[in-house]
Amino acid sequence: MAKILRIYPENPQENLINEVIKTLNNGGLIIYPSDTVYALGCNIFDIKAMEKLAQMKKTKLEKARFSIICNDLSHLSDFTRPIDTSVFRFLKSHLPGPFTFILDANKSLPLAYKGHKTIGIRVPDHPIPQLIVEKLGHPIASTSIKDDDEIIEYSTDPELIAEKYDHLVDIVIDSGYGDNVASTIVDLTSGEPEVIRQGKGIIL
Repeated sequence: MAKILRIYPENPQENLINEVIKTLNNGGLIIYPSDTVYALGCNIFDIKAMEKLAQMKKTKLEKARFSIICNDLSHLSDFTRPIDTSVFRFLKSHLPGPFTFILDANKSLPLAYKGHKTIGIRVPDHPIPQLIVEKLGHPIASTSIKDDDEIIEYSTDPELIAEKYDHLVDIVIDSGYGDNVASTIVDLTSGEPEVIRQGKGIIL
């Protein structure tokens, strides 16, 4: 059964964040809030956790396209090829924020991402995922929670989310109602921003 942790964004309780970190380090799956929709996350370096995440999305791990959640841009060089100054400035001007940026991947990707030529990077404007990544010491893998009802598309109530995913994840972080609009996906592999999916973020 999933454990529900009520963590408040205004003042995240350190002991509860530490419990989340311990779960991630032990290969557990979490549901966490972001500046857009609630999402599933796990340790990017734990291959078994990544396989579980893929199973939940009804896909094979090698075909999965899980974003990498960072707390700032300092991890970029760990996963991406060198990027132009202009692209870096563009990223810096839009992050943290409700965007997923597609960048060219380097050859140092975690095992679960091997063979991927591109990678989606997220830096949510929300203290809880930022704090989780900071305390964990490295980014987490992430994918949005889709609702079975395609009209609603995204679940916003953490209690209903916890009910639905009760036996599939280890922790559900209840941080109040989430948004129902996902991140805007922007492809930066050509050096120029190309919006792949329009979501909450607006590219000016």
